[in-house]
Amino acid sequence: MTNISIHPTAIVDEGAQIGSGSRVWHWVHVCAGARVGDNVSLGQNVFIGNNAIIGDRCKVQNNVSIYDNVTLEEGVFCGPSMVFTNVYNPRSLFERKSEYRNTLVKKGATLGANCTIVCGIVVGEFAFVGAGSLVNKDVKPYALIVGVPARQIGWMSEFGEKIPLPLTGVGQYTCPHTGQQYFLHKDRLERVST
Repeated sequence: MTNISIHPTAIVDEGAQIGSGSRVWHWVHVCAGARVGDNVSLGQNVFIGNNAIIGDRCKVQNNVSIYDNVTLEEGVFCGPSMVFTNVYNPRSLFERKSEYRNTLVKKGATLGANCTIVCGIVVGEFAFVGAGSLVNKDVKPYALIVGVPARQIGWMSEFGEKIPLPLTGVGQYTCPHTGQQYFLHKDRLERVST
């Protein structure tokens, strides 16, 4: 571990793994079993659970708790005060730690401020969840979803701009910023490897 910046108010439990170049800001708590990749930013008042995995180059903004059984792949953005859950039907009077459901957020996805991700789902690569949305089912790669409950309203490029293609059908788009090409076939959008 090199070039790690940990604020004096942060608590990093012994055994936690934090990668090179990562920044841990004010009042963060990283539990002993957590794995945090390289060049990650953990904003003020973030909590990382024992069985949580944060990939390289993720940005976790202020007031986010990443509980057990949540995995963020590389380059995920978690907006301020967004929420993960890990038990589908929690009760104070009944222990349900054996019922945690896995949540996977794939590479490059954005989870907007104040959105809620209900446990047990997969958010696809470079998907974009709008601020305040409630996500309770899997999200397709590159999908733009909003609302309560969230529904797809479009597609997003890896650069982070809306792609002017319909939700279903056949079409293609070239990003003016990156030159990346995208193809829509039925209800799936894919980027062509170059």
